Amino acid sequence: MRTTIALFNKKGNSAVSTVIDTLKNTQRNQTMNFVVASPEKMVSNKSLEMLSRQCINSSVIIGCSFTDDTKKAYSFLQLDNTMTVFEGEIYTPIIKETFTQETTKNFFQNKTQLHTLIEKNEGNYSAFILKKEEIAVVRDLIGTQPLYYGENKDLAAFASNRKTLWQLNINEVLTFPPGNLCLLTSAGFQFKPVKSFIYEEPIRISMDDAVWKIQKFLEQAIETRVAGFKAVAVAFSGGLDSSLIAYMISKCGIKVDLIHVSLENETEIETAFEASEKLGLPMQVHLFKESDVEKTLPQIVDLIEETDLVKTAIGVPVYWLAQKTREAGYQILFAGQGADELFGGYQRYVTEYCKDGSEKVRQTMFNDVKRIHENNLERDKKICIATDVDLRMPFCSFDLAEFALSLPVDLKFEQKQDSLRKLVLRKVALNLGLPESIANKPKKAIQYSTGINNAIKRIAQKNGQTVNEYVTDLFKRKY
Repeated sequence: MRTTIALFNKKGNSAVSTVIDTLKNTQRNQTMNFVVASPEKMVSNKSLEMLSRQCINSSVIIGCSFTDDTKKAYSFLQLDNTMTVFEGEIYTPIIKETFTQETTKNFFQNKTQLHTLIEKNEGNYSAFILKKEEIAVVRDLIGTQPLYYGENKDLAAFASNRKTLWQLNINEVLTFPPGNLCLLTSAGFQFKPVKSFIYEEPIRISMDDAVWKIQKFLEQAIETRVAGFKAVAVAFSGGLDSSLIAYMISKCGIKVDLIHVSLENETEIETAFEASEKLGLPMQVHLFKESDVEKTLPQIVDLIEETDLVKTAIGVPVYWLAQKTREAGYQILFAGQGADELFGGYQRYVTEYCKDGSEKVRQTMFNDVKRIHENNLERDKKICIATDVDLRMPFCSFDLAEFALSLPVDLKFEQKQDSLRKLVLRKVALNLGLPESIANKPKKAIQYSTGINNAIKRIAQKNGQTVNEYVTDLFKRKY
């Protein structure tokens, strides 16, 4: 569990007490570490009361709360009346300390330096640079690190979750655009894109060449994400995406433990068993009851901070996966998010291709990738952060995603309703040596394969409500 909030008091008053009061709501019966920092000074303590007694007075302030297990996600550096706070991970071979030092020394003299650092670094992160009456903020290129912003008449703020901003009476909370730099001053929020996806005509490339390039991009994405670890967990369904990730990690010499969650008596359990045996990788199976779904749902609504039914249904098994990963002693959980958007895993893409042609569906898929942080990644990342698990998603590599978006549609699926989707990715799997029964297994969404979707319908019906009414009621109880 960790929370980050950066505040700018528009009237020039001290924002320290506001940050401390906001951090009080992040404890959740856990022993937390707290850091409060201005451009000139940083203080830390396990007691917010002790922090409040330390002499910091600044209209520009940042506060962080984190457990002992998540403190490694942060780097702090105070230099020349400038405070830099880095949260997250960089996967390319530049350590966080280098990032923060170079950024702090150069940003306010040469902003292009920060642009260069963002462009060259793969990772999930946000970075805050505080100077007198200024806050500069960046977010990773894909948006795997949750980050939001908003303002009221007195305050402008950034935070790692929505509820923190709601507590400040900031009602309109917006998602910080990935790959952007934002400078917050008395003039307000000033966003500048640093690097983003560009919609262009598809490239001309053969299936074999596309397979080879995807394989290389994916190998690089995995190698950088497993660096420094001897063992990791993989969220495992037995399908193409999770099997491919698990198989490629194991080929890096890393111990892989497959984690499978489902409701009791679901047929996908046997499919996962068969796939794990064919891959030769150990698998933990954790089965849950419908009563467990009912107990978990309020936590999911609280963590994802939305009433979206699909996100809620997907969030339940993601929470169980993160929980069981943590109980098994793993810090890292790998997952296959992003593959469906990049390679055409959804039936709606095929339907649109058949109805409206390749140009229309390419635009839809491009927009889905541009919004993947809002539609999927923020949900899953916030759930995992809450359980002190680091979620890593190799398909959410900017280079891999950029290449996948450039591919012709017919490398991903055929123009017929019964097309087997993600064709090029299946050929990558076969090329690497995965069994054909895994490589060509049709996709089934996690909320359906685990039985969660139907369970939520039954729970809502039992309470005399529609699913929409039930989830909305859970949200209102929290907020």
